Amino acid sequence: MEQYISTFVRSIFVDNMIFAYYLGMCSYLAVSKNVKTALGLGIAVTFVLTCTLPINYLLENYVLKEGALSWLGAEYANVNLSFLSLIIFIAIIASFVQLVEMVVEKSAPALYASLGIFLPLIAVNCAILGGSLFMQQKAFPNVGMATIYGFGSGIGWLLAIIGMAAIRERLAYSEVPKPLRGLGIAFIITALMGMAFMSFSGIKL
Repeated sequence: MEQYISTFVRSIFVDNMIFAYYLGMCSYLAVSKNVKTALGLGIAVTFVLTCTLPINYLLENYVLKEGALSWLGAEYANVNLSFLSLIIFIAIIASFVQLVEMVVEKSAPALYASLGIFLPLIAVNCAILGGSLFMQQKAFPNVGMATIYGFGSGIGWLLAIIGMAAIRERLAYSEVPKPLRGLGIAFIITALMGMAFMSFSGIKL
C-alpha cells in the first residue's frame, strides 16, 4: 500500500507532467485563461491518462515487448513487437479521446465549444503519450501501479492548469506591464509555479 501511495503522490507533485517535464504545455497555456474551461480539459486529460495507461501496460507486457507472447507457446518466446508500441499507444489514446469528445459534445455543449480544437488535440497531447512512455521506462510491477501512476499524473496536470487559470483570472484585474501581457506573464508564472513544485522533491516518500 505504501508503494501505491508513494507513486500517487510522486506523480502529482514530484514528477508533475507540467512542472517537472513541461509536457502538454500547448493546451496548458492556451486553455488556462478560464477556470471552468481549464477544469473541463483537466478532467478529460485525467480520464484519458487513467484509462489508457493500464491498457497500454497490458499490451506492453503481454503482447509487445520481447518475450511477451510466451504465454501463447514456446515458439513465440523470442517474438519482439516493441517497434509497434508507439503506434499502438497513440491508437489507444486516440480512441479514448474520441469517446471523451463525443460525451462532452453531448452532455456539455458549452464546454465543448469553449475547448474548441484543444479537446481533440488531447490525442496528441505529449503529457498523455509521455505517461505511457514513462510507464515503459519505470517498468511498474503490476497494472495497478500503472493505473495509479496514470491517475496521479492526470491529477497533477489538472492541478497545474487550474492553478494557472485561477492566477490568470486574477491578473485580468492587475496592472501587468504592457510587454509582459499574455504569454509573457504566463511563462513567468509557469516558471515560478515550477520552482514551487520543486520543493516537493525534498519530501521522503
